[in-house]
Amino acid sequence: MTKRIKGSCTTMLVGKKASIDGSTIIARNEDGAGPLNPQKFVVVNPEDQPRHYKSVLSQVEIDLPDDPLRYTSTPDATDGHGTWAAAGINSANVAMTATETITSNSRILGVDPLVENGIGEEDITTLTLPYSHSAREGVQRLGSLLEKYGTYEMNAMAFSDKDEVWYFESIGGHHWAAIRIPDDAYVIAPNRLNIDQFNFNSDSTLCSKDLSHMIQQYHMNPDKDQVNLRHIFGSATIKDTRYNNPRAWYGQKYFNPEFDTTPIDQDLPFICHTDKKISIEDMKFVLSSHYQNTPYDPYGTGTEAQKKQFRPIGINRNQELHILQIRNNVPDEIAGIHWLAFGPNTFNSVVPFYANVTDTPEAYKNTTGNCDPTNMYWLPNVLALIGDNDFALYEDQENLFEEHTVAQCRNLQIKADQKAVAQSNLPAYLEKVNNQMADIAKTNSNTLLGQMLALGEPQMKLKFQLND
Repeated sequence: MTKRIKGSCTTMLVGKKASIDGSTIIARNEDGAGPLNPQKFVVVNPEDQPRHYKSVLSQVEIDLPDDPLRYTSTPDATDGHGTWAAAGINSANVAMTATETITSNSRILGVDPLVENGIGEEDITTLTLPYSHSAREGVQRLGSLLEKYGTYEMNAMAFSDKDEVWYFESIGGHHWAAIRIPDDAYVIAPNRLNIDQFNFNSDSTLCSKDLSHMIQQYHMNPDKDQVNLRHIFGSATIKDTRYNNPRAWYGQKYFNPEFDTTPIDQDLPFICHTDKKISIEDMKFVLSSHYQNTPYDPYGTGTEAQKKQFRPIGINRNQELHILQIRNNVPDEIAGIHWLAFGPNTFNSVVPFYANVTDTPEAYKNTTGNCDPTNMYWLPNVLALIGDNDFALYEDQENLFEEHTVAQCRNLQIKADQKAVAQSNLPAYLEKVNNQMADIAKTNSNTLLGQMLALGEPQMKLKFQLND
């Protein structure tokens, strides 16, 4: 069997009535199997999209339509194991994130085994996003691909357009289910099968045609009075109580402190509602979080056992964070915003790049496998490594860095939104603005690095004063 590397990500979804400005938002931490897996930020123009696709890992071959849309992408920066496009926004203002590795159980894998030569995370964004003109169409295309080619792993994906947010989970080798997230709801999804209550007769659900029949035929439902896909197809293991459930618990408690739940609960809700209007800053905090103000914070004051008890969301294996926003309060031509940060989320900042462009900033697109602190994948990794050594010493400076960077980029975005209507070549103008945002992030990151050096070097053990 081919050795396949799996990441362990965290997904967050927000409906347009739950967000602070009426946007739909889908987001995910892309977490690698190891701490360093260089990423880049590019635009795939129609002429660069393959017409015949061949997977590196599974060798599956697929002919693709001849009319792809342009899309942003955050693929791996080094060659040899596939594209792993991860996420993006296409020129029809459809966003997609893929994938979240999820759990399964022996009942479904016995009925519908995984397919060794099927499609997987390496392929899914490239095969789906360029051909999706709505979130629902993205769900349907991906579903048809899974039914035809199968998959060798269990994954979750999300799609959005200006109106809808959809969450999609693969089930076994060829089956799938998807649910439209209510406009006034949010979701935090760790690495487990997450969909719970499912109504096969709802306009807000889609699935493989025989899914309901398969559940009945093979006696797969453990519940007497409900259809809960997590119970039917997912897991409720000890690993879930340490690795998955605590992440959902912490994010839900951030938005709903009134929830009477614990980190090890196996039945935490999937779709949640909060009275708080959710902002990009809220999402960045949750997706960077490490159980702050609890005994489980690795940087906190709990016991050593408590600090190692649960897997945090913000972790050294964060490779990139994308927050894909489709705005409803601006013209379509500037509605798509691909917020992006590289490296561990404890010491980076998201930047709101316009998606309606044909190219991306140099410091974000030219990543190589060699460490280069002038590149925006490598620089945050350097900051995080230093910061991890004494988080309390650097925390205030990091918080100010992040606040100032996002504020400066937001200010630039407000001005660019106002000037956009007058531009004769809008993509070129937006590329110029994106370059300015990249410069802000790079300059502020280097300023933070200088501040950290000034704070940290006096604490070095390799020192000797004349009066010692």
